[in-house]
Amino acid sequence: MSIKAFELVSAIERVKLMSDKAKTQIECMDVCGKNMYIGTSDCFVVHYSIEEKTQPNGRVTFVSEKQGHKYLVVKKPIAQLRAASALNRIMVLCDNTLTLLNMFDLEPIVTGAKIKSVTCFCINDNPVRTNPFSVEICVALKRKLIQLYTVTEDRLMHLRDISLPDQALAVGVDGKFVCAALSSQYCVVDTDNSQFTDLFPIDSDQIKPIIKRISKEEFLLSGPSALGIFATSAGVSQRPPMQWSDGLTSVSYVHPYILAMNDEFITVHSILDQQQKQAIPFQGGVVLGDFDGRIFVASSREIYSLVPIPFEKQIQALLADKRVNEALELAKNANKTGMTRDKFVKMFKRIQQQAAFIEFCQQHFEEAGQLFRDSGIDVREIISLYPHVLPKSINFTRSVPPLHEIADINQLSRSDEKVKAAYKEFLRTFLEDIRGTNLAHGYKREVDVALLKLYAESAPERLCELISVDTGCDLDDCVEWLERHGRLHALGLLYQRHAENDKALAVWTRLADSDSPDPTFPGLEFVVEFLSSLTDHELLWKYVDWVLEKDEELGVRIFTERPASEAQSERLRPETVVDYLHRFPRAVITYLEFLVFQRRLEKEKYHTHLAVLYLEAVLRLMEGNSVKKEELDIARSKLRHMLQMSSLYRVQLILGKAKEKDMHAECAILYGKLEDHDKALRILVHKLKDFGAAENYCQVNSHGKEPGYRKRLFHILLSVYLDPSYERRDTLVAPAMALLNSSVAEFDTVKVLQLLPDSWSVGLLAQFLTRAVRSSMHNSRTTRIQRMMARGENLQVKQTFIELQRDAIVMNDERACAVCNRAFNDPSFVRYPNGVVTHVHCAKNKYICPVSGKLFSAGRTR
Repeated sequence: MSIKAFELVSAIERVKLMSDKAKTQIECMDVCGKNMYIGTSDCFVVHYSIEEKTQPNGRVTFVSEKQGHKYLVVKKPIAQLRAASALNRIMVLCDNTLTLLNMFDLEPIVTGAKIKSVTCFCINDNPVRTNPFSVEICVALKRKLIQLYTVTEDRLMHLRDISLPDQALAVGVDGKFVCAALSSQYCVVDTDNSQFTDLFPIDSDQIKPIIKRISKEEFLLSGPSALGIFATSAGVSQRPPMQWSDGLTSVSYVHPYILAMNDEFITVHSILDQQQKQAIPFQGGVVLGDFDGRIFVASSREIYSLVPIPFEKQIQALLADKRVNEALELAKNANKTGMTRDKFVKMFKRIQQQAAFIEFCQQHFEEAGQLFRDSGIDVREIISLYPHVLPKSINFTRSVPPLHEIADINQLSRSDEKVKAAYKEFLRTFLEDIRGTNLAHGYKREVDVALLKLYAESAPERLCELISVDTGCDLDDCVEWLERHGRLHALGLLYQRHAENDKALAVWTRLADSDSPDPTFPGLEFVVEFLSSLTDHELLWKYVDWVLEKDEELGVRIFTERPASEAQSERLRPETVVDYLHRFPRAVITYLEFLVFQRRLEKEKYHTHLAVLYLEAVLRLMEGNSVKKEELDIARSKLRHMLQMSSLYRVQLILGKAKEKDMHAECAILYGKLEDHDKALRILVHKLKDFGAAENYCQVNSHGKEPGYRKRLFHILLSVYLDPSYERRDTLVAPAMALLNSSVAEFDTVKVLQLLPDSWSVGLLAQFLTRAVRSSMHNSRTTRIQRMMARGENLQVKQTFIELQRDAIVMNDERACAVCNRAFNDPSFVRYPNGVVTHVHCAKNKYICPVSGKLFSAGRTR
């Protein structure tokens, strides 16, 4: 695809170039700074000064003036000439002889240095030697030989000869490598070791051999079938070949373009993709060359300059044709044209942004997104394409000059809703990717507001996450947008995020009361959770009544699930809450359970209140007609648990109400709280016939008390079983025997024998008596053992005491503590078994010597 990379501009007009002889024609030329040297067909070297000027309209013109000329006498055309500015010399090849001329007066040098039988020569632009006042050249001779020279102001110093298998028709040199075109093939020669590397064959009769150095150790060669072939010094090609025109006469290179000339055209090819970019008509071309980055081309009598179109213009032309990849590839190589790094980076990023918008227009969203990220674009440039998505308070002006010609996505979608949805999906994905990165730095508000509006339209499930975590969304136009799209829960969260808790609760209460709620709203439980953590207690009380009327059990969690670190408040004192909850029976029970069982507040009124409420709940169920037994059992179980575990309620109050309704199990617990165990056990045995409960009663009520108390309870239970006044006492013989034989019960055997009826046989009591005798014998033997062990220990203590009294301890004013080395001012002291004497306060451990660290057995220190 074509692009205008160069413009042909006249450099030296025909009339000025003409010498006195009308038949003079240009054969070769070279440009060095402002000096142009022309070799003619009639053996003249002509010197011009030439200066490039840029007009106000941007056009380039040249001003030239002839400085002089020199006739070389031999009457042969000038074949080659090259200027060496470091030496102020011109190297001229004429009649197969290479000579040196002065750059300014064109006179031969005094020494007359010259080389004969030369067919061609070239300068080494990457010399091996680094002497700034010399030039390295390579010359090809007629006799199958190439020679290397170092050229100074007045000498041509021969370095070495390298023999070739055939005469060289053209040569190119880079460093130590020489590329030569022989009559039948190209080859590369390593001048250090004369090693040859064959490249590819050519037919020099059909193709003019051309060698052009491209970069370090890389050459461009004219090949068969009109191909330009790249070759390195190693004999390999690292770039695809370039297709160019037939009949080439000259090739030049200025990055990134290769220029090739034949009799009719100058074609411009890109070295990046090897494609032809421009064709410039030019007939009769004789010379084409790049001189210090400038391209000059000559016909037989005129000289022109190929002025490069600025890279920016070339790239903009490619972008205008939507050739994004070519534009970017060209832009990447702009820094190789001498542009400063800062300018290049700025230029390249802008081109990336322009390319991104082109891809955006074509709905190539993946490519556009990558280019937007790479270019570090101001994200507002993208958001501004979406109507009403930028915050209203943001006064944003698009880039000047503009990066694109897009009004908004409505222009691009042309009312196609699917296309518009695709553009919005791109923006959403792009903003999600860059959120929190450097690309969004400084634009958090714009990014978050844009995401909120996009989510409100198409992804409401993402709103909560966006708003809840470090959002930059403000209230200015987000409120209106969320209300318009019915995202009320998100609106409440936004109010909450901005500490507008009253407005947030107003939104959530409206949602909870609505028949068509927001699907993202978690429900009343969410409001309760919010209120339970709300520190504004005045606001909390404003909504408590509404919550409790909707769900008492859920609403009471506002008070029971407060933060543990919350400071006490007069508005949330337990008394205040309990008084308020009287209108809500289930809520007040739950709250009292929280106070009693979780917070473990030891206040009689809370315990009594809860017990009374439990009791009233049981009584209501007992009076009901269609109450399930399971429901009643659960209610009585809760009441009994409360009565049993608490000792702070008013027992007599509860007992009076329980007795009225013959609630025997509860009465038994209450009598137990009053230490009236006989009545309690008689209820369990005589009324309830629950012998297991009676035995458990003894265990529970004796828990944590002295052993004698436990025995007393079991004796009371046994006496209830054996009460002769009970008319059905015969039915209690079995449970009485079971109690006596129980491994849990504890008795005083003598008292049991006194209680037992005389009519009971020994066989009936055999198990109890056996266990009692064994227990008595065991206790007796254990006591004897303990007594003997105590006697032995007493003897050991006496022995130790006698041993300690044997050694006298002299305490006088000169005696000092072994630890602190201070005198004893107190009659008390500590002596360790090894003789160390210390103050009492210096003896940190009486079993370890503080001086030697020796460990002593317990009880040996005094």
